[in-house]
Parts: sequence; structure tokens; C-alpha cells
Amino acid sequence: MNAIARASNAEIARRVLKVSLPLMGSMVGNLIMMLVDRICLARYSSDTLAASGPAVYTAMAIVGFFVAVVGFSRSCVAQAFGRSGHEDAAWQASTGIVVGVVFAVLLLLLAPLMAWIPSLSDRPPALTHLESQFLYWAAYFGAAMTFNMALSSYFNGIGKTRITLVAGLVGQAVGIVATIGLVFGKFGLPELGMRGSALGTLAGTLAITVIYVAYMPRNIWSGVWRLVATRGIHRGDLMPRIRKGFALGVTAGLGNFGNAAFIWIIAGLGVIALAANNVNLTVSYIGVIPLLGLGIGCSVLCGNALGQGEFDQVPRILAVTLVIELAYVAVTAFLQIVTPSVLLDPFGLADKPEEIRHAAVATSKVLWTYSLAFAFSMTGQAVLEAFGLTRFLFVVRLVMMWVLSIPTIYFITLGHVGDPEYLPTAWVIGSSFEACIGLLYFWRIWVAVARKQNEIVLTNVAG
Repeated sequence: MNAIARASNAEIARRVLKVSLPLMGSMVGNLIMMLVDRICLARYSSDTLAASGPAVYTAMAIVGFFVAVVGFSRSCVAQAFGRSGHEDAAWQASTGIVVGVVFAVLLLLLAPLMAWIPSLSDRPPALTHLESQFLYWAAYFGAAMTFNMALSSYFNGIGKTRITLVAGLVGQAVGIVATIGLVFGKFGLPELGMRGSALGTLAGTLAITVIYVAYMPRNIWSGVWRLVATRGIHRGDLMPRIRKGFALGVTAGLGNFGNAAFIWIIAGLGVIALAANNVNLTVSYIGVIPLLGLGIGCSVLCGNALGQGEFDQVPRILAVTLVIELAYVAVTAFLQIVTPSVLLDPFGLADKPEEIRHAAVATSKVLWTYSLAFAFSMTGQAVLEAFGLTRFLFVVRLVMMWVLSIPTIYFITLGHVGDPEYLPTAWVIGSSFEACIGLLYFWRIWVAVARKQNEIVLTNVAG
């Protein structure tokens, strides 16, 4: 257990960074692996480049749902650890692993259906065939990712995120080598093209599984055996966890498809705007990925505090985290505004025509608005997850993004078809709605703290 109530703001900041920095490192590694994968497919052939976009977006939208459902286990572990320490946290982790196995198997069974999805489109058969190859194997690496999320929830929930970093770095190294080898037929591996990209990701994901399994305490596996052998998971204990996880998964899906919809809408501004936006998307990842790690660290400490019944510590943890996040946003905003070419040129802007460079630079100078909004929405979501208030997350994301934000951007864009100068405005409008989502999340956190509302009900360790 952590004595958060007695900690100073400086100590809270130290704890947030201790939990968050390894997660930030792991997420940056994921970004690098993703870039390597896209570069490999771009260099392999024009068809694999064209097929990679729809295939990857579709795969991650589906996999993201399963991963988010199982990932709710982290909040259960964090609260149990804050309430009574390692023993109860281990029991919650065991329950999460059982849930993770079930959802991983369900995703595996969806492999034929995922491979069938591209046939619903009117794209050329050569492209849909490649997309089907990727999506079939995406069910396999997605199942492994789902299981990994159940395993990592224990380490993240008790604040041992260095293990997550080690597992991530090993998996990313394996994934990069396997992807290059299997796409191009290097290192004695067969040349598989698009299929090789998915199998390379699978190899890296399984390497992560091996690390987690090696580090996992024996009492957690004993708990899993007890739950399975004695059917010790009661429906009354399991269903609330799955319902909250399901709401979290749907929320993640709404966000992923909303981001994809924004890209599709931007395509209506013309080829110049689309090219400029593609370059800025990578730069925007640099602005938000570290914030994800900080948000998870904040969520873990808030979960620990809620487990102890220390509701009044949540605003302190949240405020300290925001100070760190806003400092990072300020640094990235300075670079995006003052030295945009330094950030954009390494990602393909240097050899683009002047029209694309102009639109990309103008857009880069407003990317900070999204980073700022994301700091509030993402951190607010992570903390509300620690409270178990996932249904509120779903309703807000549905209404603000799909009822208000996406339609607004779409209809305004209709009046600027072929106008790349509108691209920065589209980003600012989207960021404004994201900021509103963040403000609603923070309001709900304030209400939960004032009412001492905790929607996560934990069972004790089985006797």
C-alpha cells in the first residue's frame, strides 16, 4: 500500500514519473515499430502501401476493443493494491488473466470474419486480397495483445512499469527484425510481403508474452488455477467487470473510428491537404504519446488512493500530473510553432512540393491545440476509469465526437472542398471538441470525489 495522503506534491510528482516514464518509453518504442512496419510495406510495393492503410486501421479498431475490455483489469488491480497490498492485487490479476484468455480466444475465432471484411469494399481485388491476408493474422497478434494486456495490468496496477518497459523493448526489437525479414525475405526468413508484416507483429507480441510470463509471480498462476479448477469466478463478481470493460472497449472503438473519420474527411480538401495531413499525423503522435504514459501513471496512483478510501488525494494527483503534462505540451508547442520544418522534414516533407510544405507548416503551428486538449481528455478518461465510471466515458465520447464533432467538421469541410488552407482550421475545430470532452471528464471527476463515489467493487481473496 502507498501512503499517498502523507506525500508532498514533489513526492507525488516523483511517483507519477516513476510509473509513467517506463510506459512512455515503451509507447515510443511502439511508435518506432509502427513506422518501421509502414516503411517496409511502402518499399515493398505500391499495392502493399495502398492496402496497409485500410488494413491497419480496421485491425487496430477491432483489436483495440478487445484490448480495452481486458485492460480494465489494471484499475481493479490498482484499487486492490491500494486497499490491502499484493495479495488482493494478485487475486484481481488472476481474475483479469482468466477474462483475458476468454476474450483472446474470442478474437482468434473471429479470424475468418476479419479476413472477409475487405470483400465488402469496392476497392480493386488485388488490394482487398492483401488486406484479407493482414486481417486474418491480425486476429492472431490481436489475441496475443489481448492476453498481454491482462498480464501487464498486474505490473502496471502495482506500479512496476519497468517490467512493462523491458517486455516492450524486447518485443519491439523482435518485431522489427521479424517484420523486415518476413516482408523482404531477409535473415534467412521467407519473403511474405503483406502477410509477413502481420506475422512480424505476431512474433514481437509473443516475445512480450514470454517476458511477462517469466516475471509473473507464482501466486498469480496459482490463483488462475484455483479460479478455473473450482469455477471460483462468480457471475455477480465477473459481469460488472466485463460490463465496465465493454463500455471502455466501445469508447476506444468510437475514438479510433472517429480519428479515422477525421482523416477521411480531410481527404475532401484535396490531395495537397491529405499529403500535408499525413506528414503532420506522425508529428502529432510525438505530441501525445508521452501524455498517454503520464495519464496511465496518474490513473494507477488515483486507483491506489481510491483503494485506501483517500478520495481527497485524487485532485492532488491529478493537478500534479497536469503540471507535468502541460510543461511537455509547452515544449512541443514551441518546437511546432518556431521550428516546424525540423519536425516535419524527417517524416517526408523535405522532398514535397511547395504547396504541400506550406499547408503542412501551417498545420504544424496549430497541432499544440490538439495536444493540449488531449492532455485533459486522455487524463480525465484514465482517472474516470480508475473510478469505474466507464459508462460516462462512453456517453460523452459518443455524443461529443459522433453527434457533434465529426458532423460539424464534415459539413464545414463541404464548403472548402479542394482548399488546403482550411486544414489548420479543421484541426482547431476538432481540438475544441476534444477539449470539451476533457472538461466534461474533469467535471465528472469532481462530482465523484465530492460524493466519494467508487464504482469498482472488489471481492476479497478466496479462502
